Amino acid sequence: MSTGTTVLLPGGNGGTRAYTPRTAPLPTAPGGPPLASRTVYAAAHVVADPRADVCPDSPAAVDWDATLAFRRHLWSHGLGVAEAMDTAQRGMGLDWAGAAELIRRSAAEARACGGRIACGVGTDQLTGPATLSRVRDAYEEQLALVESVGARAVLMASRALAAAAASPDDYLETYGHLLGQAREPVILHWLGPMFDPALEGYWGSADLDAATETFLQVIAAHPDKVDGIKVSLLDADREVALRRRLPDGVRCYTGDDFHYPELIAGDDHGFSHALLGIFDPLGPLAAQAVRLLDTGDAKAFRELLDPTVELSRHLFRAPTRYYKTGVVLLAWLAGHQTHFTMVGGLQSARSLPHLARAYELADGLGLFPDPNLAASRMRALLTVHGVPQ
Repeated sequence: MSTGTTVLLPGGNGGTRAYTPRTAPLPTAPGGPPLASRTVYAAAHVVADPRADVCPDSPAAVDWDATLAFRRHLWSHGLGVAEAMDTAQRGMGLDWAGAAELIRRSAAEARACGGRIACGVGTDQLTGPATLSRVRDAYEEQLALVESVGARAVLMASRALAAAAASPDDYLETYGHLLGQAREPVILHWLGPMFDPALEGYWGSADLDAATETFLQVIAAHPDKVDGIKVSLLDADREVALRRRLPDGVRCYTGDDFHYPELIAGDDHGFSHALLGIFDPLGPLAAQAVRLLDTGDAKAFRELLDPTVELSRHLFRAPTRYYKTGVVLLAWLAGHQTHFTMVGGLQSARSLPHLARAYELADGLGLFPDPNLAASRMRALLTVHGVPQ
């Protein structure tokens, strides 16, 4: 049994081990001015309504108060919010109707508090066989909504386009049309198949070198309409090579949750900005680290952020698309929501030992504002799942 100062954590072999939580969180400065040296977005999760009578096939039931409060938390630390992206369970529990409402509400909150926001534009309202014309129409519908609320658009990779496109030319034509009509520069999102297996072969080829050339052709044809690119391939060398080939004025936003400290810190030839799911649980710490970069102290930036990589790699381990489960667990343990329930029932997508290790790593970093609350909630979760404390 635990002693009250320990938590009995399950191991992968059926046994348990005692873990002694921290007694105090990592000190982080509350709030602060907007970040200066890098543009940083945290891709934010949605908070489910646990009292709604729904099933996994039902439209998402969202706790809007808690969802928007979490965005205000991120903005208060100077981070931008990347809204209605894959971290918000787009295509994994949150349909287009729910995403559209999320975009409207979050954009209004951003205007009210002066927060930076970018919103995902996709094609997930499509049903039935996908054609290029239907894909284009779906993108246009979502782009119109995001532009109407004054948010920056993120053109997300489309499962429907991956299914409908027969060649790289189909990507060039589709994206060229969308960029040609966009009112403001957009962020292009290249999401790798480790995040969504349906995106294998995006940009017209499973050969990443060939896909990169098509991607760069899209940008080169409309550099004035591309604010930046978000690269989520978990390949740091490829991201660096790609960002060095971008036209002047086009940012690279790292989406690499395995190598983000080195990519954001950069090298003699440049650096990446950030649009990251891991910055949902790391929000205050990530903001504090980037403020060290603002002062030119890259060494202190790495010393603060490098220790978080082990947690990130754990949350994003294969199958990577289920990283959202760990993100929401940590939000609950940190006190940002009152429950560990996810839209679509996705709280069941990771094993108990996986969740226990996420807790241990996050607590070791001092991420929980109230370590006692986090420990109490973790004990309750473990007890419910057959690991008495």
